[in-house]
Amino acid sequence: MQPIDGRQIQKDFPILDQQVHDEDLVYLDSAATSQKPCAVIEAMDRYYQEINANVHRGVHSLGESATQAYEEARRKVASFIGAASEREVIFTRGTTTGLNHLARMLEPQLFPGDEVLISIMEHHSNIVPWQQVCQRTGAKLVYVYLKDGRLDLDDVKAKLNPATQVVSLAHVSNVLGIENPIAEIADWVHDVGAYLVVDGAQSVPHLPVDVQQLEVDFLVFSGHKMMGPTGIGVLYGKESHLKELEPVEFGGEMIDFVFEQESTWTDLPWKLEAGTPPIAEAIGLGAAVDYLNDLGMDRLAAQDKDLLAYLWRGLQSVEGVEIYGPPSLEGRTGLISFNLEGLHPHDVATALDYEGVAVRAGHHCAQPLLSYLGVGATLRASLYAYNTKEDCDRLVQALEKTKEFFNGTF
Repeated sequence: MQPIDGRQIQKDFPILDQQVHDEDLVYLDSAATSQKPCAVIEAMDRYYQEINANVHRGVHSLGESATQAYEEARRKVASFIGAASEREVIFTRGTTTGLNHLARMLEPQLFPGDEVLISIMEHHSNIVPWQQVCQRTGAKLVYVYLKDGRLDLDDVKAKLNPATQVVSLAHVSNVLGIENPIAEIADWVHDVGAYLVVDGAQSVPHLPVDVQQLEVDFLVFSGHKMMGPTGIGVLYGKESHLKELEPVEFGGEMIDFVFEQESTWTDLPWKLEAGTPPIAEAIGLGAAVDYLNDLGMDRLAAQDKDLLAYLWRGLQSVEGVEIYGPPSLEGRTGLISFNLEGLHPHDVATALDYEGVAVRAGHHCAQPLLSYLGVGATLRASLYAYNTKEDCDRLVQALEKTKEFFNGTF
């Protein structure tokens, strides 16, 4: 398998060819949002310049061309994640919207005494919607915790029971970078008759993901983290489940017939896509899928592990760096969260920016996890196909310079 050449890949991303504070940009914040290749930008431009029209309802040539391009993007996404049918792919605004919609659609099936199981490592988008639903229904929100920096699988098994109706977990933690064994967990979840919802925001961009092999009931992810545009995401659901669920948004494309006092809904997937959809964004996401397929997800995952191991060694060479999560690289992917002893992560991130190195600093929308870890904020360096070992070196060098600058605190 030919390895990915990050330096060659960078040529496809115009934004990376710039300087910040007179230093060549090193972008290490792809877990927040990835950069976009020319192919994605050009695909969206072509839509606006050549076939801009609304989809599905028009019979004129532009409308038919736009519909064809939009639905072709859906077919690409379905194939990319191994869905059984494009009817199982619902376009949303992103992971957050997908999780909110799922929580609301599953709400009628929750009652006092029922349980929703999530983990302490979840993004706020996979916590707050379930909090709200449980408050409205009287169901109980139950957390599973960590062991040695990883999801405690014994805790998962112990807390699954006949009262569990929904289990919603991240495939990969956006703070720890840990891949959870979703396929194994799926068997346990289905044994108690519950739905398995998976947040794939950090996994779909980096790993080969096949929803049928994983046996998930629902999967949500965002386009902007996988080289696609902002404002577009995907809610995958098994067709049998989606047919049973009622929409939570109404009007426009999802209508079949509207009478004075009641309405009926159209077929999947459009039943769950109210209003004018994100047409240009879906086309851009389709182009991103093409780009990732051309790279090869197996190759990308291998590069990810190689770069992560290199960065791991580099960070460990910096005195005063504390890395969060398990003490080994096993099961890690894509990112490392860390702090520099004696310095606030926001100060470190600002100093790194002056060296041209962009990393994230904060609670990463995972305050319960950081409270569990005993920290208020961390730095996070996240990698993607356009990164190189030289980028990792630049981060390590910038951290050493930052220590020198704040020398009085050491």
